[in-house]
Amino acid sequence: MSRAMVPSQQKLAEKLTILNDRGRGMLTRIYNIKKMLTNTDSKPAFLSDKNLDSVFKYLHKKFPNIDNHAGALQVINNIKQDVVKSLSLYYFTFVDIMDFKDHVVDLLTTIDACQVHMDVTLNYDLTVNYLNLISTYVSIMILLSRVEDRRVVLSLYSVAYEYLHASCDPSFPRLGQLVIDYDSPLRKLSEEFVPHSRVVVPAIMSLHKIYPKRNLPADQMRATGMLSLLAEPLKIMNVPNTDMVQCEYLSLDSMERWIIFSMMLCHQYLQEAQLWDLWKTALQSGYIIQLCRDEVLHIHSYINTFFESLKGHNMSKRITEVKDLQHQALLSAPGIHRERRKFLRSALKELALIYTDQPGLLGPKGLYIFQALAVARDEIHWLLRHFDNPPSKRHNVKLSQEDFVDRQLPELLFNMEELKSLVRKYNQVVQRYYVQYLAGYDSVLLNQLIQDLNKEPNLAHCPEDESVILSSLYNSIAAVSVKQVEANDMFDFRGIRLDWFRLQAYTSVSRAGLVLRDHSDLGKHLNMIVFHTKMVDYLDELLNEAGDLSIYCFYTQIFEHQFKQCMEFPAQHRYSIVFPIICGHFMNATHELCPEERHSIGTTSVQYAHWFLKEMSDEVNQVITAICEEQCMLNYKLLPKHSAASILQSSNKHKKKQDKKKHVGPEEEKPGVESARKNRENFTRMDKLHMALTELCYAVNYCNVIQVWEHGFVPREFFIQHLETRFNKALVGMMMYNPDTSEIAKPSELLSSVKAIMSVLQGLENYVQIDIARVFNSVLPQQTQATDSFNGEKTITANYTNWYLEVLLRRVTVNIGQIVYSPNRKAFVTVAADNNSKENLYLAAEEYADLTELRALAELIGPYGMRYLGERLMGHVASQVDELKKLVIQNKEVLFNMRTSFDKPDAMRELFRRLGNTKNQVSDVDSVLMRMTIIGILLSYRSLAQEALLDVLEDRIPFLMASVQDLKHFVPNMKDTKYSNMKQQVVNEMASAAGLSCDIDPLLISALRSQKNEPRKEYKDTARTSTSSVSSDPEVTNESDYELACLLMVFVAVSIPTLAKKDVSVFKASLEGNLNNCHCLAKAVNQIAGALFTIHGPGDVSDRLQEFLALASSSLLRLGQSQEHDKEFVKNRESVYILLDLIVQESPYLTMDLLESCFPYALLRNAYHTVYKASAVDN
Repeated sequence: MSRAMVPSQQKLAEKLTILNDRGRGMLTRIYNIKKMLTNTDSKPAFLSDKNLDSVFKYLHKKFPNIDNHAGALQVINNIKQDVVKSLSLYYFTFVDIMDFKDHVVDLLTTIDACQVHMDVTLNYDLTVNYLNLISTYVSIMILLSRVEDRRVVLSLYSVAYEYLHASCDPSFPRLGQLVIDYDSPLRKLSEEFVPHSRVVVPAIMSLHKIYPKRNLPADQMRATGMLSLLAEPLKIMNVPNTDMVQCEYLSLDSMERWIIFSMMLCHQYLQEAQLWDLWKTALQSGYIIQLCRDEVLHIHSYINTFFESLKGHNMSKRITEVKDLQHQALLSAPGIHRERRKFLRSALKELALIYTDQPGLLGPKGLYIFQALAVARDEIHWLLRHFDNPPSKRHNVKLSQEDFVDRQLPELLFNMEELKSLVRKYNQVVQRYYVQYLAGYDSVLLNQLIQDLNKEPNLAHCPEDESVILSSLYNSIAAVSVKQVEANDMFDFRGIRLDWFRLQAYTSVSRAGLVLRDHSDLGKHLNMIVFHTKMVDYLDELLNEAGDLSIYCFYTQIFEHQFKQCMEFPAQHRYSIVFPIICGHFMNATHELCPEERHSIGTTSVQYAHWFLKEMSDEVNQVITAICEEQCMLNYKLLPKHSAASILQSSNKHKKKQDKKKHVGPEEEKPGVESARKNRENFTRMDKLHMALTELCYAVNYCNVIQVWEHGFVPREFFIQHLETRFNKALVGMMMYNPDTSEIAKPSELLSSVKAIMSVLQGLENYVQIDIARVFNSVLPQQTQATDSFNGEKTITANYTNWYLEVLLRRVTVNIGQIVYSPNRKAFVTVAADNNSKENLYLAAEEYADLTELRALAELIGPYGMRYLGERLMGHVASQVDELKKLVIQNKEVLFNMRTSFDKPDAMRELFRRLGNTKNQVSDVDSVLMRMTIIGILLSYRSLAQEALLDVLEDRIPFLMASVQDLKHFVPNMKDTKYSNMKQQVVNEMASAAGLSCDIDPLLISALRSQKNEPRKEYKDTARTSTSSVSSDPEVTNESDYELACLLMVFVAVSIPTLAKKDVSVFKASLEGNLNNCHCLAKAVNQIAGALFTIHGPGDVSDRLQEFLALASSSLLRLGQSQEHDKEFVKNRESVYILLDLIVQESPYLTMDLLESCFPYALLRNAYHTVYKASAVDN
């Protein structure tokens, strides 16, 4: 005796929910298996082994009845563990699909037995889940039949399993039969669906109320005011008048898939007019249908192949109809969808603008957003699958590429994301509206409908289960209030929705106590309530359901192509940000039943998001670079040197007309001409660049953070990082430094260009919300160091330091008489060109090493850079001092005697003759003077650079500089001399870093001290016989260094008179310097003496310099007592006398009184008179 089937006990709602979710998981797994077996890189290695080809052929031929003891299969025994391990995922996926099939068949049979009535406008959840299950089931079976090597994989696993466990896998016989049965899936499925057609056909018939309204051409959409809030302005605050609200955003792709799959399986019902209309419209909409992700069917060919296999059904008419529909789809579908995308672009943009201006409309008109998103998503899906799968050439239909290559697609994608972001931004507005709607209207109407239900005469009483659910629904929605929204309470209406799903199942079966068909008002109102609850607690999921674009994860080539196209089309630049945003959708494509793909899809999404943002940043930076180049060119035209032509032109105004006619050439454009604009329509290059910058910055500034997988991308940070790198490279590039030719830009010109670039970059703050000062603070300080922290490359500081020391100052020291340091001009001046130089480059030193240029240099590289320049310079000075000490050691005995015999003319003359007699080509005297002159030149450049730095800092930080100067002038005295000296040293270092002059340069002391600490091999070898050198006692060593310093000053003092014998020692009054730069000896003597005696001596700098003055003056006085025949030989005696005066003037330790006590002032006065008179004659 059979028991009656109780519908409430069949759990139809629960089973449909679970099986649909499981079906999506199975579809994902079989899709991945198909992809892995197609790709040789991802499938197991032994499946590609040529030695196993005979085994695979045997397995394929004998499947599923395989003799495991056959000799051909013995080779599998050797790799059985590897086979079982590698193929278990594949095998058990097929087993799971078999189990899924069994459950689906069982559920469909139960639904048939219950005689469930399906109507998508009434029992929406039941019908949609039912049709989705059928669609998923058919897709799985079709994909199963398209998996390559499925027979080999299953049989190979079965054989290996039996070898390993001595028994066959229990699932294999049924699994083998499943694969055999579904080799032609539609044939088998059509047989299965014969009894199901009683439920399937009414479900498809109910789509006739929705599908034709949704599948309209663009012209009709415009005419009906679809998606337009402004079509009926008076009703703009009203809720859309529809009684099937959830059907309004139902996927068109899904409906077409339901229609085509269901009618393929139930093709006998195509004779009915409504079903034929649905079938015809669906097949005319396109020629590709999606199975899973990028797995598609050329649907018309597939249907015809199936119809042709049906023998005895006389399907020739249907085959012809399908071919005609295919031809129509190829001809008209691309154009229809192209026009629909055009309409959607404007419609979505209008919606976005209105909702942005009036976010309160998101409440009553929120449905429009989900309609718009669903339609736009369907169009994008259609475009992707049809663009990626062109039709076969045998159809003889030439498709226009313009229908598929949509240059304005980024705008549509962007508007979709804009609408979604508005809903997320104003989610509380939506929640407040629908909470009030549920409590104030929905609950009241539901209560009334329940009361009407109980009063109905045909219904004696409402069944208990249905009554309990209805009461629960009413109580749940009546209890909500706005206070919950204000308190940020979490809403959860999933129970309400599931109860309504259950109620649909209970009331849609035959012989139900409460028949839903007879109470359509109740069903439609509950569908409305479900939508309203979703607008409160299910917004994000609803947005994903309607506007998910994760399909792009499987069309990455098209994704890249569309992005590149967007970057090439300036009008679409502002929408480029949508591409990294879409990468955040990719994880929506994953399923919990296929966890192994989460990492690969997540990695893909992150990589593409990174690439898109990088390309966008590069594009913005290229535009900025182009604007900077233009501004630098304009700025370059304004440099003072370009005024010469205008000055010359104005000076020639008074010439005769005949002379003017000779120069008829075109007049050069003056700076500022580019700004004169007669017509605004003249679009200049700068206009285009600024427009491109505006559009790109809009994209960069669109959102703060883009969430992709488990990463957060900040577009502005991407942009700033790339901007910093490019700005850093641009700074060094503008120097135009060429080490081979020693060419470099003038510091003033570089500074002018840098300021021009900085002004452009400051303007970026008008386009994008970034702190450009942060960029400057990050990049510009890097240029004050020797290498930057970005790539470890040389900076402005390193290049200019290298050029000034190795190029300019080397030429000054090597090419004697060509470049002179002029104290009155505060510059190094080129006085003669070197015609014999191989470098064949005329270097105007005053254009690089005057106070103006060094001020520009100080502004560019700052105090840190100037300190680095000083340290490098002092390193050169220290190396020269080291060489001088070697010369002193070689002549130590003579110098010692000269130091004690300076008041004995004859002895001094003999000793000096011994000092000058050396085996070298250059005498030691000349070598000492040359090296001291080099030191003087370097120190003169150092003092000039310090003065430039001081000028810059006093202008930039006057108050701080005042404090530094106060500290320098008023160093607090301490009783302890040691600590007092240390404090003085610290203050001097600070003052020197700020550009203030010190009696003794701290950097020079530091350089000489570090040289003292380094072992000097030459010095040790030379002084090996000296007992003082052999001693390891530091006091003895210090005494030796002090003695060398004293003798060095003696050496310089007695060598100075020899300068008078050189022609290049002549003093030029216009430059206030000697041609051979021997006037720089004044600075060298004072600085070197001060530094050496500070380091090595007891602090007797003043005494040692007085001794130097006595030696030098006596030597020069002897020069004045020269014989008559020597006077011509020492013709520059007066120029050398002046040097003695310069030494005293430069020294903080010597006074004019001391000078006059050992050298008559009359000689100095006559010397000045003579050299100035001679200079006047020369001029």
